[in-house]
Amino acid sequence: MTKFILFSGKGGVGKTSMASSTAVHYAEEGKKTLIVTTDPAANLSDVFEQEIGHRVTKINGLDGLFAMEIDPDKATEEYKERSLAPMRELFDEDLIKVAEEQLSGPCTEEMAAFDKFIDFMDGKEYDIVIFDTAPTGHTIRLLELPVDWSKHIEESAKGSGQTCMGPVALIEDSKKKYDDAIAKLRDTSVTDFVFVMQPEQTSLEETMRSSHDLEELGIKTTKIIVNGLIPEEEAAIPFFKKKYEKQLQTLEKSKEIFKHISLQTMELFDEELKGVEMFKKSASKLFQGSDQNE
Repeated sequence: MTKFILFSGKGGVGKTSMASSTAVHYAEEGKKTLIVTTDPAANLSDVFEQEIGHRVTKINGLDGLFAMEIDPDKATEEYKERSLAPMRELFDEDLIKVAEEQLSGPCTEEMAAFDKFIDFMDGKEYDIVIFDTAPTGHTIRLLELPVDWSKHIEESAKGSGQTCMGPVALIEDSKKKYDDAIAKLRDTSVTDFVFVMQPEQTSLEETMRSSHDLEELGIKTTKIIVNGLIPEEEAAIPFFKKKYEKQLQTLEKSKEIFKHISLQTMELFDEELKGVEMFKKSASKLFQGSDQNE
């Protein structure tokens, strides 16, 4: 059975670095691993130092590791075409134009991103699929979309039989696929949801809020990575000492608040996390680290 791991968190907390380190770890273990980013500001190409883009691409230097950057514009075009294709044979050009206009809003773009996202939850080609998601608020909005199907269908029944998600018939056809994906996201034996945060009060508060919002959707947070800790030996330098002590205070608060969730720590590196070899080093530290809540 494929294992799914979703990484989320505020922009700039090191989410992509932790997701990439995890992907490299599993590929090194011999598992066929795919890392997919749904973040519009995707930078997998930068961190793996090779062209990736809107297609599954093998990562150089490590067998069994593949990556893809979902392009929101291309995903939207693919989704719209799939929505309109069955209509082209049945309706005239004027009705098709109306349908195209209804499929041109932000809701359609979000649904297209979700649709592409769950394409990777539907197959069995990979042992591990890692999602490096957009910043937290956007991710939660994405996961909310298919939860209340009846609302979308009822709204469309009052009008033209068309919603911003596409024709009602298409929504109903997709319902099982989407319901299965949501069920997998809620099943902790199949899916891990990992929040990455910095050891700072604002980052902790954001993680608390987002974890609660996720729970409202029936999705449990299974792990938290506190990333960016100053190494203890560096705290001997007065410049870092005060910041280090504040980080430790936030870490203690995090342990108390998330006492029933696996909480890992990750120290700052003295160089940029970039390239397979650096991710091997960070993966080694991440997976050898102890669970702070044990």
